[in-house]
Amino acid sequence: MTAALIRPTDIRVLITPELFARLTDRIAVDHPEHAGHADQIMEQALAFLAACAARPGLAPSETVDIGWHTFILYTREYAEFCQRVAGRFIHHAPNDIPGTSGEGVTVSATVQVMHDLGLPVVDELWEHRGSCNSDKCNSGKCHQCHAGCVDSPKLR
Repeated sequence: MTAALIRPTDIRVLITPELFARLTDRIAVDHPEHAGHADQIMEQALAFLAACAARPGLAPSETVDIGWHTFILYTREYAEFCQRVAGRFIHHAPNDIPGTSGEGVTVSATVQVMHDLGLPVVDELWEHRGSCNSDKCNSGKCHQCHAGCVDSPKLR
């Protein structure tokens, strides 16, 4: 299955119901402040990864990044997912080098790609909640992920 074939109502079929439950349970335990919408976070992380399969270099929101980080902890399942959905490993490439910016696109551009691909977008989970000031965010220069996380097309 490729990202182009995924319809918004299909996003959970990318992983088994058992794995989805394990991931959402892990989000709820590790991030109790998000326990009430752990399922939405995971759904958005799956949609984000499907978008990365089609267009490398995208960036998640801080909240959606929680789902990505959680999925990566399950290395076997994550690697299998990446191979099946993207045909390659979707690398998580945080940019934590002081004085540098992320290589990926802004979160707003990522959301646009997701819309273009027909993937589901829960707007509330894509809002910026980090430390970037509004001028920077409004200019499109804010990366939005607290660690500057992107899918690195250089590592394909």
